[in-house]
Amino acid sequence: MAKTPTHLDDTGAAHMVDVGAKPATARRAVAAGRITMSAEALDAIRAGNAPKGDVLSTARIAGIMAAKRTSDLVPLCHPLALSKVGIDFTWLDDGIGVTATAATTGPTGVEMEALTAASVTLLTLYDMAKALDRAMVIEGLRLLEKSGGRSGDWRAA
Repeated sequence: MAKTPTHLDDTGAAHMVDVGAKPATARRAVAAGRITMSAEALDAIRAGNAPKGDVLSTARIAGIMAAKRTSDLVPLCHPLALSKVGIDFTWLDDGIGVTATAATTGPTGVEMEALTAASVTLLTLYDMAKALDRAMVIEGLRLLEKSGGRSGDWRAA
């Protein structure tokens, strides 16, 4: 049985879902992705010698700022009072892994905020290192887990 689209009204027009009657619950989401790059670019970032400066700090701030602006970027997303946004990096043999965590207490989830944070963090890594490697590849962006709300907890396989 097909689900009724939640972001369409009776006429088929897009609208923001009314979450006013939903209870506020603690909600958390984690998203991740990776960027692969040349050994030269990876070494420069690791050593803090990239031409544009401190790549990881700039990317972390960009990801946090992006999570806070998700409702400005993604149509029909509710503006949320985020209680936490965290960005973590993992050194990979051929690049950098990014994990973004977003949390709030409210009537709607933070999956889009975590995904937006991870996306913009990855884009900023690219921007900060493109002088070293224009062939970098951003890949694997996905939701890893979410908790809270009516649908409960979910974790990617």
